[in-house]
Formats: sequence, C-alpha cells, structure tokens
Amino acid sequence: MIRTGGSKVTRPLLYLALLGYMVFLAFPLLFLLTTAFKSTKEIRDLDLLPSGFNWENFRDAIDETRMFTTAGNSARVAVVTMILTIGISLPAAYALARYRTKLRGVATGWILLSQVFPFILIIIPLFILMRELPIVGWNWVNTHQGLIAVYTVWSLPFALWMLRGYIAGIPFDLEEAAAMDGATRMRTLRSVILPLLAPGLVATALFTFISSWNEFFFALVLIQEESLETLPLTLANFKGAEGQVQLGQLAAASLLATIPSLAFFAVIQRRLTSGLLSGAVKG
Repeated sequence: MIRTGGSKVTRPLLYLALLGYMVFLAFPLLFLLTTAFKSTKEIRDLDLLPSGFNWENFRDAIDETRMFTTAGNSARVAVVTMILTIGISLPAAYALARYRTKLRGVATGWILLSQVFPFILIIIPLFILMRELPIVGWNWVNTHQGLIAVYTVWSLPFALWMLRGYIAGIPFDLEEAAAMDGATRMRTLRSVILPLLAPGLVATALFTFISSWNEFFFALVLIQEESLETLPLTLANFKGAEGQVQLGQLAAASLLATIPSLAFFAVIQRRLTSGLLSGAVKG
C-alpha cells in the first residue's frame, strides 16, 4: 500500500518534470516562430505573441538574401560530408569493436583526445595547411571540397565513437552462429550486423548532417566568395544600416533554415527503432 501511494505521488511529478523539460527544449523554436510573425513595433515593444500572421519578414528574408542558393550549398556540403563520414567510420568502428590489437587503446585514446581541442586552436594552422598544400590540383581554400574535407575530419571521431558503441552492443554470438551456418564475413555483415546497426547508422548520419548544416566558424574562415557561402553565413548578414540586427527577418530566415533538418529527421527517424531485431531472425 505504501508503494502504491508513493507511485501515485511520484508519477505526476515525473510527468510534470518531463513536461517542463519538453517546454524548455521547445522554447527556442517557439521563440523563432512567434518572432518571425511579429512586426517591428511588436518586437520593439517586447510583445509576447504577434497580433497576426505577418509574412513581411519572410518576404524580406527571401528577397534581400540568396537563401535558396546558400541553402543548396549547405545541403550539398552536409550530404557529402554525411556519406563520407559514414563510409569511413563504419569499417573503422567495426575493427575497433571486434579486433583486439595493441593499437586499439591508442586509437581510442586519440579519438577522445581529438575532441578536446577547441576550434580557435586549430583554425589558423588549418587555414595555412589548406592554402599551402593543394592536393590533386584543388585549391582547398574557398572551395566546397575543402569545407567538406574539414567537416568530415571534424565529424569522424564522434561518429567513430558512436558506431563503435553500437557495434560493441551487438552480441558476437550472432556472427559466430552465421559463420557456423556457412555465411561468409561479408554476408554476415550485410545480413546480420547492418540491420541491427541501422539505428546507430541513422543516429550518426543525423548528427553528422545537422552539425555540418549548422556549422558557422569553419565556413566563415574558409569561404570567401558569396556564391559559395553556406546558409549560416547568410543568416549572419541580417543587419540594418547601423549594424543593428534585423530580428524579425533573422527569425524568419532561421525558421526556414530549420525546415530541412526537421524534414531530414522526419524521414529517417523511423529507422532509429525499426530493424532493431530484424538481423537476428534471418535464416
């Protein structure tokens, strides 16, 4: 009876805490949504909600900038970075999770150490390196190829660490059972490991895409031509004649900039849970 009474008290508190956490997470999006529809007077007067649906901020944000062009640049860079990161980190993560060698501890330590360095510490040596060492005829500064290379290298440690954890959580007995049934290593990886690894691949791909889509600092240093700018650089240009931020247009543009990330998550989020046991029941 005491346990039941405690449950009746704690469960509403847990739901209340969860509700508060959801409101906390949703506040930036709600702030963008309300500010995007406010007039200049409503923003200046700090009104909580807009009086109506004011679409002028969206028209100004699109007309005064090249949002669609820069959004295309960001999408191209983010998608290629995601594909390269997954393609490189997947076999490396499998090797770290399954093969016990002397280099395993060194590689794991280096992965963790690489996440300690701040952006500002490496940006100047990185810029000099990319300017002085062109590869296969490419000028790596002020190109999308150079930006993709930087994003891929920067995303690899975290992606490798995530996939390694997912692979290590898959029982090795499944691979041994497949081998006893006559399956080759490639067949085992394709029919057993990959279906079980689908949630991990989706989570890693989502992280890589969003981090590349939203990245600002590297793009600010490496990209110099307006035609090559990514979307975060465009969002930084919403300033008035006296350097004041055009908050309404900025909120509208930022709201539009979140749509691709939300759409990408909506498309692949089903794979976060589907296929969790599909590889284990294959004959």
